Amino acid sequence: MRLTMKPFMLFILAIILALSCPLQVIAAEPNESPPDASKNIFAHPVIVIDVGHGGIDGGTSHQDLLEKNINLEIGTRLYLILQKLGIPSVLNRNGDYALSEENHWLNNKSRHRKDLAQRRQLTEEIPTELLVSLHVNWNKNRARRGPVVLYKEEGRSILLAALIQNSLNKLYGTSREIQSGKPFYLLRRVNQPAVIVETGFISNAEDRQMLCDPDKQTEIARSIAGALQNYLSVL
Repeated sequence: MRLTMKPFMLFILAIILALSCPLQVIAAEPNESPPDASKNIFAHPVIVIDVGHGGIDGGTSHQDLLEKNINLEIGTRLYLILQKLGIPSVLNRNGDYALSEENHWLNNKSRHRKDLAQRRQLTEEIPTELLVSLHVNWNKNRARRGPVVLYKEEGRSILLAALIQNSLNKLYGTSREIQSGKPFYLLRRVNQPAVIVETGFISNAEDRQMLCDPDKQTEIARSIAGALQNYLSVL
């Protein structure tokens, strides 16, 4: 599977490669003392698919539809597609549970912080190529629709976000642009290239139909996978 890069995407790539933006290693926040991650079973770097929310944390919702379930459906499909493409990847959850339940090392009473720290920690425990965090959007304006990709303030992440956004825009028939994810913990704390993919607005009827339809979920996953394949081919 391979997507054709438009001229403006090649322009973005040329700028990024010219700048040669280095990765900035970010120190652990106070009270964060993760376990020793010096050993792992992975011989090569992998794509970490971060399946947003889970367990007690359902994420955003519409009636009986919960974001956590949509994220898992799309994430599982993305994982299987990447495996077929020969691209090593892992899911950080494959069921309905909160990752905060697995975090016994962070001395913090906040379930939300323990959940996010556990997600970040996985990228340090295994050799990670990049992180793709899957989420679903919501807005009080029900007309707002389409995928939104947020990027880490780093050159390769910007390229990755642009490729995914372009691919999903084609699927949704939208023209949305990538956005900075600077306020978000994962994009600030993960050392590798990272993006958050808001796959659509659960508050919008048209997006909701896509997000809940198994065939459309597969198409969304394929669009993301194609963009990831393109990213890996140019770096």
